[in-house]
Amino acid sequence: MATTEECYSTQLIDGDGTFNDIGTESFIKEIKLAECGLSYAVVSIMGPQSSGKSTLLNHLFYTNFREMDAFKGRSQTTKGIWMAKCSGIQPCTLVMDLEGTDGRERGEDDTAFEKQSALFALAVSDIVLINMWCHDIGREQAANKPLLKTVFQVMMRLFSPRKTTLMFVIRDKTRTPLENLEPVLREDIQKIWDSVPKPQAHKETPLSEFFNVEVVALSSYEEKEELFKEQVANLRQRFFHSIAPGGLAGDRRGVVPASGFLFSAQQIWKVIKENKDLDLPAHKVMVATVRCEEIANEKYAGFTANESWCLLEEAVQSGPVAGFGKKLNSILYTSLSEYDAEATYFDEGVRSAKRKLLEEKLLQLVQPAHHSMLGHLRSGTLEKFKEAFEKALNDGEGFSVAARNCSESYMALFDEGYEDAVIELSNWDSSKVRDKLRRDIDAHVDSVRAAKLSELTSSYEAKLNEALSGPVEALLDGANDDTWPSIKKLLQRETESAVSGLSNALSGFDMDEKTKEKMLTGLKDYARGVVETKAREEAGRALIRMKDRFSTLFSHDSDSMPRVWTGKEDIRAITKTARSASLKLLSVMAAIRLDDDVDNIENTLTSALVDTKNNAAITDRSITTFDSLASSTWEQVPPAKTLITPVQCKSLWRQFRAETEYTVTQAISAQEANKRSNNWLPPPWAIVALVVLGFNEFMTLLRNPLYLGVIFVGFLIIKALWVQLDISGEFRNGALPGILSLSTKFLPTVMNLLRKLAEEGQMPATNNSQTNQAVASKNFQNGSTRSNMSSSASSGITASGNENEYSSSTKEE
Repeated sequence: MATTEECYSTQLIDGDGTFNDIGTESFIKEIKLAECGLSYAVVSIMGPQSSGKSTLLNHLFYTNFREMDAFKGRSQTTKGIWMAKCSGIQPCTLVMDLEGTDGRERGEDDTAFEKQSALFALAVSDIVLINMWCHDIGREQAANKPLLKTVFQVMMRLFSPRKTTLMFVIRDKTRTPLENLEPVLREDIQKIWDSVPKPQAHKETPLSEFFNVEVVALSSYEEKEELFKEQVANLRQRFFHSIAPGGLAGDRRGVVPASGFLFSAQQIWKVIKENKDLDLPAHKVMVATVRCEEIANEKYAGFTANESWCLLEEAVQSGPVAGFGKKLNSILYTSLSEYDAEATYFDEGVRSAKRKLLEEKLLQLVQPAHHSMLGHLRSGTLEKFKEAFEKALNDGEGFSVAARNCSESYMALFDEGYEDAVIELSNWDSSKVRDKLRRDIDAHVDSVRAAKLSELTSSYEAKLNEALSGPVEALLDGANDDTWPSIKKLLQRETESAVSGLSNALSGFDMDEKTKEKMLTGLKDYARGVVETKAREEAGRALIRMKDRFSTLFSHDSDSMPRVWTGKEDIRAITKTARSASLKLLSVMAAIRLDDDVDNIENTLTSALVDTKNNAAITDRSITTFDSLASSTWEQVPPAKTLITPVQCKSLWRQFRAETEYTVTQAISAQEANKRSNNWLPPPWAIVALVVLGFNEFMTLLRNPLYLGVIFVGFLIIKALWVQLDISGEFRNGALPGILSLSTKFLPTVMNLLRKLAEEGQMPATNNSQTNQAVASKNFQNGSTRSNMSSSASSGITASGNENEYSSSTKEE
């Protein structure tokens, strides 16, 4: 017996009915059965004990099953069920050697194990060899009849969709030709099939629906060994390509893929041991479910440990990955292709369901990475949009055009990036991420629009504030009848200019007319608010403005020159004019007049505060008489436009008069002082009286010239004293201040003159007279300087005293 490869004989089920899990798993791995897919066949042999089953298998399939030693007598050789790989036969063929039937070793348990092993063989085998003696053909009590009954009975418990090939091997063939033996054998088989109880559904089912019956005959191995081997060799050829259509195992319906054979065999034996009906189609689905799930779990574990996936997952956490979708799709398709390759022979429904579950698990695994990729893509696109949008605006492009172009461009860029990151197996909707990006872009555009509009509005508001504040302040400072019309024209002109500029600027923002009109109205309101605010500020300084105006008009003439109170001015008229101008300013500042409304504020103030006759009448009235300023509102003027209420105007006017009264009093005092200083000569009648009464003295002087000399010298001395003492200047402020001032300066001035005269008299008449003259001149200048200093000090004291006198005089008045 030739062998070309190891057959790895292994006990599949021991004599006690225990399945050899470890040994069988090792056997499957050794022969690499899992790689065969559906390209494998299973052959089993059953028959009476010591009928040469193992010998036949060893010669037919080049196995090494243990054979009976004829010299030791007939006994049980094979216990349980053994399995081996057929050597040199393609496709891969497994052969099972079953324990012989009718053995004395098992006794009463023989029938139970016989049925179990027969059922197992029929469930897992494509071809079943039934070993039988030639002399049992046609015999009623033949040894093979119980075996056939067992086979047919257990077949009823198998819900198998495929036909099993039953090959009856007639051993120790006699001279009777096979053509004569085969009909008899088939007739016996049919009788046994008919006698076996069948379910109602299979009462009339012929044997051919379940089995393909083949009959072969072999000569005696002991008597005709060479012929036996030749016949076995011929029979061996029939097992080549047995799974091809028309072959011994050509019906492949319900075949379990090779990778699930071990699990299938384990579960079949478990069901048989539990004495349950064996539903092979359901069993096939069960095996497919378990194996496909195992394969799917293996592929899932392999995917999670895949280096490319781990690197890709790590990389996408820190930033976008170029070609993310292509790389991930490749890894996913590789795992699924491997699953398909290993699970391709299992039940299609189960295989597809498990593949779908595997896809879902894999997609669930990669979904966070995909979300991270989309997040990076969204944030990156948003940042690029912001940069491009800002650049477009800085380059002077219109806001709406820039926003629209940049939005469309970068949404298209996101779509391109998403196409690169798409997972082909998934049906994930990217619309949420895309909508989020769109919302982010719109939000950024809105924020920039709001900032730009705010900046634009602030710019025009600043221009309005600058264009209105100063001019309004100046116009209110020079308050007159044209003040508010001028302010109104200024407001209208500047507002129209600002509104026109803002309207042109807003045209690039593509906003609706309602919003645009609202912004323009807001700018108009702001301009009006600037004027009103400035008017309120100036109204708060009304008293200061009134005093300034009064001081300007009272203290300066029409040529804006300071007034000199010479005595010719009409102080009463000047005071009335200045106070009327101040009252005019108060009436202008009392209310806002930006509309065309007419009021009588000026008349009310004039009649209540300036009109002399009215004031006199008010003085004579009783306390209960109506006061036109005893109110907090003006007639025909809304409270919102009121700057200074009537009551406040009255209070301001009272305070104004009190604070300007001193200025008027000082002017009156200065005018009286000026009059007194200009009238220091005696009146004309006094001069005539002096001439008449002093005529005799005048004639005496003419008769005695010495008197004239004395008088002339006295005149010079008096003239010098007049100049030195500045008598006319001292008496300008009044007689008493002049006398006091002269009294302090007189003695120092006389002493200075005498000292100069003494120095002049002591000068020697020498050649250096020029030098002496220079010294005398210097001394005279020094004395004059000291005299002037003394005179100034005296004047200051006199002036101070005069001022105090006038002040007291004013208070008495």
